[in-house]
Amino acid sequence: MEDRQRLEQMVNEINMYQGQLDVLKQQVESVNASIAELMSAEETLEAVKGKEGTETFVPVGAGSFLIAEIKNTDQVIMGLGAGAAAKKNIDEAKESISSQRKELEQLVDKMSGDIQKLTEFIMRKSPEAEALLQKVESEEAQRQ
Repeated sequence: MEDRQRLEQMVNEINMYQGQLDVLKQQVESVNASIAELMSAEETLEAVKGKEGTETFVPVGAGSFLIAEIKNTDQVIMGLGAGAAAKKNIDEAKESISSQRKELEQLVDKMSGDIQKLTEFIMRKSPEAEALLQKVESEEAQRQ
């Protein structure tokens, strides 16, 4: 019975790590989407800098847009979180966005390292669990 208990413990451990791995992969996808959004914001700010009177599309929801003329390309209103916002000039805004993007890229690197460690653990433990399963099954077959 000791082998069966060890097998159950190994399977539970592998399943737990597999669950953590799945969650981490989803989080990486989410953070990568945020990075793409920040990159788009950086590119947009660079494209409109100093170009007053440029027309643009403003999203209003449900895939609908208004055509609007940009009157001031010297300042940007940036969300700070918790419903707060601040006015910044274009260069400050780009610097802030770049800083946020770099922090998120570092986070992705750390999470990718964690994903690799979890994957290696699972790959190392799975053959052990398979071997133990075969041993338990053969012992049970011999008893019958």
